[in-house]
Amino acid sequence: MLTLLAFVVALGILIAVHEYGHYRVAVACGIKVLKFSIGFGKPIYTWRLKNKPTEFAIGMLPLGGYVKMLDEREAPVDPAERHLAFNTQPLKSRAAVVAAGPAANLLLAVLIYAIVNWSGLQEPKAVLASPVAGSLAERAGLRGFETVQQAAFDGDELQAVRSFEDLRWRLTQGALDGRDLQLVLGNDSGSSSRTVTLELSKLDAAEADAQLFRKIGILGPWTRPVIGEVMAGGAAQKAGLRAGDVVLRMGSTAIVDGQQLREAIRGSARASRGDGAAIAPQDWQVQRAGQTLVLQVAPEIKRERGVAVARIGAYVGAPPEFVTVRYGPLDGLWQGVVRTWEVSQLTLKMMWKMVIGEASLKNLSGPLTIADYAGKSASLGWSAYLLFLALISVSLGVLNLLPLPVLDGGHLMYYLWEGITGRGVSDAWMDRLQRGGVAILLGMMCIALFNDLTRLLG
Repeated sequence: MLTLLAFVVALGILIAVHEYGHYRVAVACGIKVLKFSIGFGKPIYTWRLKNKPTEFAIGMLPLGGYVKMLDEREAPVDPAERHLAFNTQPLKSRAAVVAAGPAANLLLAVLIYAIVNWSGLQEPKAVLASPVAGSLAERAGLRGFETVQQAAFDGDELQAVRSFEDLRWRLTQGALDGRDLQLVLGNDSGSSSRTVTLELSKLDAAEADAQLFRKIGILGPWTRPVIGEVMAGGAAQKAGLRAGDVVLRMGSTAIVDGQQLREAIRGSARASRGDGAAIAPQDWQVQRAGQTLVLQVAPEIKRERGVAVARIGAYVGAPPEFVTVRYGPLDGLWQGVVRTWEVSQLTLKMMWKMVIGEASLKNLSGPLTIADYAGKSASLGWSAYLLFLALISVSLGVLNLLPLPVLDGGHLMYYLWEGITGRGVSDAWMDRLQRGGVAILLGMMCIALFNDLTRLLG
């Protein structure tokens, strides 16, 4: 229920803002707006403002919206109102009306990011867990429990890293752009530091997913290797493990953080005789109430998506240490502008990589994935939900600016042609381009829906 509600609210806000952008600029340009609708299909609620010609409506299908303006191309127009028709307006006015929708979404993203920056956000501290074996991070000399103080791409000025999410964003940018990232590592006292370089340019970043961060070797922030809730009947309970036990060693391997412990448990899986089969007992050295104990733990094999993985039946790793990231009024607004610009750039780069075959089409997401993320972000709190809204708002704004005939960007493409040649696109070419645009858009929607089903059912 929360997922559905969060999804509908998100769509309603984003569509309303997009269409209001068109509506507000149309009115400012002196164009008569006949109808403003959020959603398609039969209206479930309509109203009019006093002394206004516009009918406002909420449709049954909340998957889009539209602003219907007076236009001679759609219906006969009274000669007395011809100056109020969209098609009779100068080129700059028509272009402004069309561009206003995507611009409104981008401005909404700036505002949301600014609000989150002003109010403050609890994020994991930028302390690194043990790197994945054989990864870029391990080859760069990272060992775990280092605090990332500053970071910069090659040739750029070093900037402070305020949280682990800040670091993750830089890693994503560097991997997709093929740029090496320099990290300045130190400790909380700042008494010593060293610099390492992650050679992200050597990655084949076809997909921006969890596997990308596994290749980099940085999966999450540092956490204490402590045992959390122990499930009844699981391998952990059978071995005598208790909540609060700190794991010091697993066999001959010294354990320094929760991520390393989880990886070591998973890595202990081997060919099993079937679901529920146990691995040979391992000596675990744990610290409990100031005492060091050695327990024999036999992880159980589980089959997940056809792959054998080891489980102990307990929560592994404590929550990471959090910091509050907050900006002042001007800094918060500027950071909102910067983040909106960066996300827009990253979105366009990923789309271009998919077009030329350098990135997988699996990166396309549709309504099912968006709805899933809406529910998950809403369950994490209002800040996470606002950040989700900002991300989708940027995506909607950028998508609508693509030069596809059925989108706002396509109409801007027509106006560019008109501005260069002095004449509009012919009806014949308009029809051909519209058909092509619809075909491309339907293809993208089918791929996105297929990806959604694969993610949710796989």
